[in-house]
Amino acid sequence: MLKKIIAAVLLASVTTLTAKADVQIGGAGSSFDYPALMKWFKYYAKVDKDTTFNYQSVGSGGGIKAFYDRTVDFGATDAFLKDDKLAQSPAGPILHIPIVAGAVVLAYNLPDSPKLVLNNQVVADIFLGKIKKWNDPAIAALNSGVSLPAKDIVVVHRSDASGTTFIFTDYLSKVSDEWKSKVGNDTTVKWPTGLGGKGNDGISGQVKQLPGAIGYVELAYAEQNHLPYADLINKAGNRVKATPAAVSAAMATATIPDDFRFSMVNAPGAEAWPIAGPSWVIIYVNQKDAAKGKALVNFLKWAVVEGQEITPIMDYAPLPKELQKRILAKLAQVKY
Repeated sequence: MLKKIIAAVLLASVTTLTAKADVQIGGAGSSFDYPALMKWFKYYAKVDKDTTFNYQSVGSGGGIKAFYDRTVDFGATDAFLKDDKLAQSPAGPILHIPIVAGAVVLAYNLPDSPKLVLNNQVVADIFLGKIKKWNDPAIAALNSGVSLPAKDIVVVHRSDASGTTFIFTDYLSKVSDEWKSKVGNDTTVKWPTGLGGKGNDGISGQVKQLPGAIGYVELAYAEQNHLPYADLINKAGNRVKATPAAVSAAMATATIPDDFRFSMVNAPGAEAWPIAGPSWVIIYVNQKDAAKGKALVNFLKWAVVEGQEITPIMDYAPLPKELQKRILAKLAQVKY
């Protein structure tokens, strides 16, 4: 009798273990927050061994398309969805969940990698194609004592639909009326000059290989690729360096609505980095797969609280505590 009981218990245990299949969650989108997501997935594996992630860094535009096509469980984007796009949702209401905030920097390739400072007008004029040489008087005036070569500036920009482009062109549209009227703000724009590269990694690679190049990338990519990047003169008129603290200073001035769709470029803070932005994970309120939905929400809850503790070492800014609480309340609206 005892042997039968033991056998029954063992059989039940085996059946339970067999029935508990791993949950695999697919995501796609932003290259801006790819380094953060990869690090988080690694850490989170120690919290939940039964959930695995497959994330494709295809750019915000590609991630949004995959999300709308229902080929992934979540999208990641540094450009929030506008009202008309939200109205086209194939599966009901969509939530924007901020997961990280970061700096977009201007990385360059010059002999001896001098430390440069640029201002709003110079940045706009470089990307408008009006400033064509590194020793242009406008750049020289900001960098007294720096030896600037008489070398052509090679502008490098994104060729794919990009949230990093959205942040950068949002900044340019706010600091330059000419940019706003001629080019504008979007995930893709008609660039007045330059060469295209795919993803933050593509831009980093182009800048690294091309003498005289300048391109915009998320801070982590500049650091990982050992690329020099410029300080900027911010809205308050102060020279600032791109750091997680400077991104936090910019976020502290932002008005964040209930739907979490907001911009934080050209912030007024004395120490604010002017080209900073949040990145969002987008999910459907109504989850079609209960197991995946619960696992995804559990991960997001972890990412916006515990995950924020490691964001500074990854060159991102942690989300403010009050915003974390608001995000947790928003995640409680998800239905399975």
